[in-house]
Amino acid sequence: MALIIALVGVFVVRLADIQLVQAAELNEQSQNKREIVQTTYGDRGDITDVDGTVLAGSVTRYNITAAPAFATTAKVKGDDGKTTELTVDQVVERIAKITGGDAGTMTKALTTDPEANFAYLVKGVDVDAFREVREMNVSWVYFQRQAARTYPNGAVAGNLTGFIGTDGPQAGLELSQDACLAGTDGSETYERGADGVQLPGSTVTTKKAVAGGTLRLTVDSDLQYMTQQALGEQAEAIGAESATAVVMKASDASLLAVADYPAVDPNDVNGTAVDDLGSKAFTYSYEPGSTFKAMTAAMLLDSGKADPATRATVPYSRTFPWGGEIHDATFHPTENLTLTGILRDSSNVGISLLGQSLSAQQRHDYMVKFGLNDPTGVAFLGEPTTGIRPASQWDQQTSINTMFGQGVSTTAIHIASIYQTLANHGTRLPVNLVADAPSAEGTSVVSPWAADTTVNMLEKVVSDGDLKDVLTIPGYRVAAKTGTAEVARSDGTGYGSDRIVSVAGIAPAENPQYVVVVTFTKPSTIKTSAAAAPTFNKIMSQVLEMYRVPPSTEPAPSLPETW
Repeated sequence: MALIIALVGVFVVRLADIQLVQAAELNEQSQNKREIVQTTYGDRGDITDVDGTVLAGSVTRYNITAAPAFATTAKVKGDDGKTTELTVDQVVERIAKITGGDAGTMTKALTTDPEANFAYLVKGVDVDAFREVREMNVSWVYFQRQAARTYPNGAVAGNLTGFIGTDGPQAGLELSQDACLAGTDGSETYERGADGVQLPGSTVTTKKAVAGGTLRLTVDSDLQYMTQQALGEQAEAIGAESATAVVMKASDASLLAVADYPAVDPNDVNGTAVDDLGSKAFTYSYEPGSTFKAMTAAMLLDSGKADPATRATVPYSRTFPWGGEIHDATFHPTENLTLTGILRDSSNVGISLLGQSLSAQQRHDYMVKFGLNDPTGVAFLGEPTTGIRPASQWDQQTSINTMFGQGVSTTAIHIASIYQTLANHGTRLPVNLVADAPSAEGTSVVSPWAADTTVNMLEKVVSDGDLKDVLTIPGYRVAAKTGTAEVARSDGTGYGSDRIVSVAGIAPAENPQYVVVVTFTKPSTIKTSAAAAPTFNKIMSQVLEMYRVPPSTEPAPSLPETW
C-alpha cells in the first residue's frame, strides 16, 4: 500500500508539473511540431487577345516537399499492385524517376538538417507526376500547389506578352501590367500526428488566395500570327537584321497586330538574343526617311502654304550656302512637279523647296502635335523617353533634313500614329493596346481637309509610282508612302551604306479604316523600299479580307502631278 501511495504521489507531482508548471511551454512546443503552415498561391491572371484567345495563362504545378524529421521506410504499392517496403533512398529514387528530378539533390535536402520539418524535393512538377507521387502514399512526403506560366500560342505576340522568370515578371506586359495580373497569395494551416501524417479535417484557411485580373488586348491573334509569318519570311529572304510590322485601326488607334523579327517565344526565351526579347516596334528609334514626307505635306496644306497643285522646279540636287547638299535617290533632269508629284516621286529636293515656307519652329510644333515628342499611350517598357530635339538645337542642315525624315528619330509605332492621324481626318488618338480601356480625347493636329487631301495625294504613290505593280491591291484604293533611310554610323562620322527600308500606308483611301507600317533594318540584298513593298501588300490585303472591308467604288480624285 505504501508503494502504491508513493507511486501515485509521483504521478500527481508529475501531472501537476506538466499541466500547470510547464503547460504553456509544452503547448507551444507541441503546437510548433503539430501545426504546419503552407502558402496557397493566387493564380496569375491571363493575357488574352481581343477575342479571348489565351496568349499567356497559368497552369497548375506542384512542389513536392518532405519532412526530414519523419523520413523513414515506407510501404509503397508498386505497379503490380503489391506493397513493398522501401528505404528512404529507394523512396527518393522512385520520386526522381517519376518527376525527372535529381535523386542526389533530394537526398541532400533530406540530410542537410535531419531534424527539420520541411525541405523541397522537387519543384514545379505537372499534374500527372503529382498524382503518381501522391499514390505512393508516403507519410512524410507533402505537396504544395502553385501556378506556373504557359504561353499556349508560343511566339504569337511573345514580343508583347513578355515572360515570367524565376524571379518573377521579366519583360513586356507581364512586367508592366504586373499590378493587374498578379494574384495575392494566401495561407492555410493543418495539423499532423507524431508520425508526420496530416490529420484529416485539420486544415484551416488563415488567408484566402486571390486570383489576378485578366488583361485583354486589342490584338487579334490570327492576324498577329499571319503578320509575323509574312514579316519573318521577307526578313530572312532579304537578310534583314531585324524587322517590324504594325497594324492599327484608324478610328480608335487600337493595335491589331505588332510583329517583330526575330520573334520571341516566351516558352523558350533562351532561344532569343537578349536584345530581341522586347518589341522593337515600340523601343527601337530610327530615322524614318521618306515616310515622313506625308507629315510634311500635311503641315503645308494645313498652314495654307501649299495645295496639291502647288508648283516647284525640282533639280536632282541642291546645295546650300553653309556647304550642305541634298539630292534625290536617283538622278533625273530638272522637273516641274506639283506637291502631289513630289510625294509620288519621293523627292527630297522637292519637299525641301516647298517645306522651307514653314519655319523650323513651325514644323517642330507640328511634329509635337503629331505626338513625336512623347511616348505612346501604351507606355510599353523600353519606349524612348526623349522625343525630338527643340528646333533651337537644329543646325541649318538638320532643319532641311527633317522634312524628309533624316536628322530626327522615332519608332515604328509613332509612324503608325502619324498615318492614323491622317486616316482619322486629322485627329490623333493615343495608341491603345488594351481592350476596354477608357476612351481618350483626341488631339486635332491638322484640318480634316488637309488630312484627307494628303491621303488622296498618297494614292498617287500606289497608282502611278515606281512600285505601283507591288503596292496595288486589286479592288481597293490604297494610299502609301515608301521610305529608304540611311543609317548613321555608330562612330558619329555620318551615314554608311546600311539602310532601313519601309512602307507606311492606309486603306481604303476613300474611307480610311486601317494603317499598316512595315520596316526592315539593314537588309543585305535589296536596300530600297522595294524590299518592304511586298510585305506591306500581303499584310494589308489580309487585313482587308479578314475584316470584310468592301471594295472601293469611287474613283480617286484627279490631282495634277506635273506642270
